[in-house]
Parts: sequence; C-alpha cells; structure tokens
Amino acid sequence: MHDINDMLVFAQVVKERSFTAAATRLNVSKSRVSKSVSRLEGMLGVRLLQRSTRRLSLTEVGEAYFEHCDRILEEINLAEDTISRLHLEPRGTLKISSSVAFGTLHVAPALPGFMALYPDLSVDLTISDRFVDLVEEGYDLALRITAEPGLNLVARKLAPIRRKICASPSYLASRGTPLSPSELKHHNCLDYSYLSTGSYWRLRGPAGDIAVPVSGTLRMNDDEALSQAVLGGVGLALLPTFIVGKELQAGKLVEVLPGYVPTERFLYAVHLPNRHLPLKTRVFLDYLLERFGPDPYWD
Repeated sequence: MHDINDMLVFAQVVKERSFTAAATRLNVSKSRVSKSVSRLEGMLGVRLLQRSTRRLSLTEVGEAYFEHCDRILEEINLAEDTISRLHLEPRGTLKISSSVAFGTLHVAPALPGFMALYPDLSVDLTISDRFVDLVEEGYDLALRITAEPGLNLVARKLAPIRRKICASPSYLASRGTPLSPSELKHHNCLDYSYLSTGSYWRLRGPAGDIAVPVSGTLRMNDDEALSQAVLGGVGLALLPTFIVGKELQAGKLVEVLPGYVPTERFLYAVHLPNRHLPLKTRVFLDYLLERFGPDPYWD
C-alpha cells in the first residue's frame, strides 16, 4: 500500500507548482518533499513530474494520478473541518438581508431566540426591498420571496409564500361579495405596484390560469401599508398571508374567491456557492427552516 503522506505531498507540489512552495506550505524541508515524490514514483514505477530548472509539469500519468490524490486531500480536509465544527461554536458576524415586510414581521422576531442559542455570534440585519449583491456587499445570506431564486447562487427553499384576495367585512357588507372572478370588475381592487400587476390579476383556478381585468382607486408599493387600507374598508387586494394571517384568523379580513389564488411563490435563503459553508450560516439556515417551514405558522 502506498504511503498516503507521500501522495499528499505530491498533491501539494502540484497545487503549489513548486517543491519549495510546497515545502513552505507543509512546514518541512525541500529535500523531504523531493524524497517523498521520488519515493512515490519509485513505488509506482512511473514518472509523475517533469522537472527542469525553470518549470514543473505533470506527465500524462501524473495528471491522472493527481486527480485521485487531490480528491483524497480534499476529503481529509473536509473530515477535519467536520470535526472542528462539532467542537466549535459559531462566531463572528452574520450579515443577512431581508425584505422590509418579512424582515420586520418575521425575521427580526426570530433573532432573539437564535442569538440566545449562539451568544458568541453577532447579527447584522439589513431590511430593504432592494436585491443586495452578496459578493460586492459582503452578505452571508439573503432572504428573498420570489418564484425563481436566480442564477449563480445556492438557494434553500424555506417556506411557501401564499397570497389571497382579501377584504374587510365592512367592505363586503357595503359592496357585496364577488362570487366569480368576472365580478371583480365591479369592485375597487387595490394594486400592489411593486409587483407591477398592472390592470390584471393573474390567478390560478379550477380550470387553470386566468388573467382577470381589475381596476381601483389606490396603488401602493408596500404590502403592509396596503393591508391597512384593506382593513379600513377601502377595497379588495391580493395580500400575502405572512402579513395578514392573524387578521384572517381573527375575522378582521375575509378571503374572497378562495378557489382562485395567485401562483405560489417561496421564501428562499440564498448564499454564494461554497462547499464548506461557514458554520454561522449553516446554523442560521437550520434555525429558519425549523421556524418557518414547511408549514408556516402564519398560515
């Protein structure tokens, strides 16, 4: 059986493209590195490296052998990292971003419990409806409500985000309750301008997807503010249940046309691709998943 240490030394030489740099990285002498590679070549009976005074290159056999050695090195590092994570508590600062409404109503209230579990961890929460750049702005994690989480990011689905057509009992008593989507044209349908739904509500019903023409006297770019107008009896609106779940349960709002709902979106936690996800990010993801999904408490 080959000496695994010689295999790892060989892999480090290839990674550093230098015997000297590999020796420095491994904190051993250059002669020891050279002997390890020579011993490995002698045991295999092949030449792995082409050496010259100016450059170091892999032979064809060496290139194939390096792939296996590198994989072993990576697995060893992963094993050591796993052990470290079992013994170390999350530390440092966790920088996260969330939309205004969801961040205010659900992320901020979740933080005291999370921080009590990990007292050595600090949290920097940015509440904004702007899509932050995780790379440029140094965020560990962003919470986004969307149908598609986007490319070049790792996305973990945390919970479904549902919207319902809502109205106050006083509005329905005054204007009547629509019994079919076509009757919405006779009602004051308030618009959430941030989603740019325009003059149509796109709903999914028993017969499939439909686009229902609507109009109203009020447009807002904030769901939470829009819900206050609906509670005040101004009109109907498509509202997310994470904002109005309590009001629906208490009867302060009524769901209209329950058989017709918008396409479901989801709450995603997105982060940069990283095989070794930092422990602080991993534990926060697990905490949110347990708190929010898959059956959200607000529904």
